Amino acid sequence: MRLNLAVTCAAILCVLSIQVGFAAPQSATCDLPRGLQEEISNRYPGAHVVTKADLSEQGRQLFQKDHANECPGLAKVNFYGDGKPTWALALITGENPKRKAELLVAHQVGEVWEIRSLEITNGTPVVWREGPGKYDDLDGEKTIRATRPVVVFAGYGSWAVIYAWDGKAVQKVQISD
Repeated sequence: MRLNLAVTCAAILCVLSIQVGFAAPQSATCDLPRGLQEEISNRYPGAHVVTKADLSEQGRQLFQKDHANECPGLAKVNFYGDGKPTWALALITGENPKRKAELLVAHQVGEVWEIRSLEITNGTPVVWREGPGKYDDLDGEKTIRATRPVVVFAGYGSWAVIYAWDGKAVQKVQISD
């Protein structure tokens, strides 16, 4: 009898912990480091990092399939190749259909966050990182041979653009339309 009670209690605790895990807010994966959060709030009032709640049902499913529990508006990436904390952010303001989005790369140099805007667009795009490699544009006219990880900025079902740092400047190539 004691064994059954112990097994039953363990099963209930297991189920409760799973339910609590699923009930936890997904935005926790979209939290910025403290200093960066303050900098973004000051520079971009009213904007927030794209979360799964901002995506359409189809967008959520696609992002979940490809990126599991990652944040659709935030990716840690060694973009500059120096190992310093660097984040790619998809920030949005406004409501659909007039929503604006901006892709930023925030690089911590000492105590300062250097923030670079790479793109402004409409809608609710997502961001993630990919590894170094060769990336060709749609027409095969431009190629990026990235030696560092790259940032992907994508509007699901519409377009995707790769951004890479070549040591001097940001290179851009559209990989889907």
